[in-house]
Amino acid sequence: MVFADDHVVVVDKPAGLLSVPGKFLKDCVQQRILFDYPDARIVHRLDLDTSGLMVLGQTREAVANLNAQFRERRVRKRYRALVHGALDSAHRTICLPLAPDPLRRPRHRVDLLRGKSALTRLIRLQLTGDVTEVDLMPETGRSHQLRLHMASIGHAIYGCDLYAPPQVLKAAPRLMLHASMLCIEHPVSFDAMSFESPASFSIADVTVNVSF
Repeated sequence: MVFADDHVVVVDKPAGLLSVPGKFLKDCVQQRILFDYPDARIVHRLDLDTSGLMVLGQTREAVANLNAQFRERRVRKRYRALVHGALDSAHRTICLPLAPDPLRRPRHRVDLLRGKSALTRLIRLQLTGDVTEVDLMPETGRSHQLRLHMASIGHAIYGCDLYAPPQVLKAAPRLMLHASMLCIEHPVSFDAMSFESPASFSIADVTVNVSF
């Protein structure tokens, strides 16, 4: 638990845990949080293999307000990631529209004609061998946006089972993606709230440090 009051709950989700119940697997953030906060409701999701900060609403009004903040892109998010290859610029903006891939679900794909707009900003933090540590700031919230955007520019996230080449997938023990910062407006007091969570992984956890 990161924070809780009568209106919101902020948690730090571990990798490998669903946000909401799946078709077969029911263990998830939503189910676990109900033991202590029976009125808490999910307002956004992280992928199964992504760890990090999530916010839930505890009242109908709080859920509606938080949903509006996400919908209107007033929530600021930052993710820490380890990606394959040496990024050649310290700052970059990726603007590639995304759509579901009907032939390879649950994958998505870049679709310049029918895709929904998706924008990610990145900052290069450090580079060691063939691993670059980056901060990713999504301006939109499309499914698989960060994983697909990075793979599409030739820098797949280590441990990604959907978009990384086999060597990049196998070089890490998990998906190297963590929701490290979440900034929202409190749904009742309207105060600015900022939460941070350090990633539990580092470049040293990637076992391949040479170009494939």
